[in-house]
Amino acid sequence: MKTDFVEELTWRGLLHDVMPGAQDLLKKEVCTAYIGFDPTADSLHVGSLLQIITLMRFQKAGHIPIALIGGATGMVGDPSGKSAERNLLDETALNKNIEGIKNQLSKFLDFKNSNAELLNNYDWMKDYSFLNFIRDIGKFLTVNYMMAKDSVKNRLETGMSFTEFSYQLLQAYDFYWLYKNKNCKFQLGGSDQWGNITTGTELIKKKCDGEAFAITTQLIKKADGTKFGKTEGGNIWLDATKTSPYKFYQFWMNSSDDDSKNFIKYFTFLNKEEISKIEEAHTNAPHERHLQKALAKELTVLVHSESDFEGAVKASEVLFKGTIDDLTKLEETIFLDIFEGVPSFSVSTSELANGIGLIDLLAEKTNIFPSKSEARKLLQAGGVSINKNKIEDALMVVNLSNTINKKYILIQKGKKNYFLCKLN
Repeated sequence: MKTDFVEELTWRGLLHDVMPGAQDLLKKEVCTAYIGFDPTADSLHVGSLLQIITLMRFQKAGHIPIALIGGATGMVGDPSGKSAERNLLDETALNKNIEGIKNQLSKFLDFKNSNAELLNNYDWMKDYSFLNFIRDIGKFLTVNYMMAKDSVKNRLETGMSFTEFSYQLLQAYDFYWLYKNKNCKFQLGGSDQWGNITTGTELIKKKCDGEAFAITTQLIKKADGTKFGKTEGGNIWLDATKTSPYKFYQFWMNSSDDDSKNFIKYFTFLNKEEISKIEEAHTNAPHERHLQKALAKELTVLVHSESDFEGAVKASEVLFKGTIDDLTKLEETIFLDIFEGVPSFSVSTSELANGIGLIDLLAEKTNIFPSKSEARKLLQAGGVSINKNKIEDALMVVNLSNTINKKYILIQKGKKNYFLCKLN
């Protein structure tokens, strides 16, 4: 069933701004809208995920989405929300990034068998001379108008090059080109893009007396005020080789209750009734983390696959319910992902081949215990596990037979403190 696009954004708490007349036009006819993605890396990250999903919602509402790769604008760099000018990419790096993003976007929108389009603005900018551009386009927008944009005003004290200043003119031309050649009357984006988008609607109005519209979504913020999409390890990428499905799954599982209540509306296609049921179950049993589980499942399946989701769940359970067999069967990358950030130490393979007393391993080879007596005391109390097996024998000798795939030994102190011994 087709949805009302603006109403859909509204009940999900996503709508930030919409130009008058936009909703009425969307109700009257099938419309085309675009969102631009600048190729600053060879993968998009979760910060771009909302805009990808926005295009998907637009298509589900019965309209035509265009995903625009900024092959040209990516050479300039969008100053919106930036406190300093970004480094410009060379052509080789830019082309690599473009191909990576094209492949990613194709996972979310069917550009072959549906009414979605994937375009690159370099295709219409590459042969446009600078002189013709400033004659044909630059004369329609005053410097005063461009200076009034927040993306420019916020940078006046620290300085902005002409290169960055021209970005909104290039983005405006994209909108104009799509309006003339693809009958595209809408540009969508985050609220920080309002200035750039309305520059495009102004150019369309002045250059060809046309009417175009802007619709923007809220910028995603976490309840604790920290930046969404960032972790101690950096960006959460959509590329499985940069952020594994397990880490991606854990990112959503680690969302706070307050964030999960918002994220499940922002990022999933679950409807009001489905979300309401999940919220009710979560309220009745918050320790079971119904919101986080539903959120992590929906997005891991969307971005990766059902099997990746199942693998992530299985890997997560290893920490709490797994056995040595489960640890041995895990792919090494997933094993290391699970124990990323766990304190680790190294022991030589030759030394372990000769055998090391467990007390020596726990107290002298590492800082797991400050003394042999404390290690012995917790061992005898059943508070130490090796590879998920509880050990009480203080005289145990650890050797290669106690390793996981002849590479690792997982040591557990108490219920929650893990340590990883790596063989070298």
